[in-house]
Amino acid sequence: MDLKSHIRGIPDFPKPGILFYDISPLLAHPQAWRHAVDSLATQVREWQPDILVGIESRGFLAAAPLSYVLGCGFVMCRKRGKLPGETIGHLYQLEYGSDAIEIQADAIKPGMKVAVLDDLLATGGTMAAAIQLLRRVGADVRGAACLIELSFLGGRDKIDAPVVSLLQYDS
Repeated sequence: MDLKSHIRGIPDFPKPGILFYDISPLLAHPQAWRHAVDSLATQVREWQPDILVGIESRGFLAAAPLSYVLGCGFVMCRKRGKLPGETIGHLYQLEYGSDAIEIQADAIKPGMKVAVLDDLLATGGTMAAAIQLLRRVGADVRGAACLIELSFLGGRDKIDAPVVSLLQYDS
């Protein structure tokens, strides 16, 4: 199935010069969405994860159904202040500034086998930060997966774990 035909490019969103890769048409097409989830499941299953960590917010859309298919748990990795209860955070540098992500303090037990998911891998900063946070709490990060990879941005090079992506864009 040609999944790229279900991705919509929106120029100048969220700001001029950016081409936004919109997964909404993929989510709305039942056969394409099932194919995407099943394809991710085939690849991620090899890592034998105990739990999937989805990165806010579109990473939740991939991680939640995938965790159901694989029969494992699901944890949200969110921006600072978005999760209830005690959290563990990680501050990381962006191209122009910094950001912070968090997980709930009791979400990951030491030694748990984890796969990290997001909808899109661009520069790799957020994915790398999530992996660093998870390793800091004792997770055995088996790999990272995404629906779309903007390979021309080199984000994969920042990820020190196996990376799989369903779709790659070279420009």
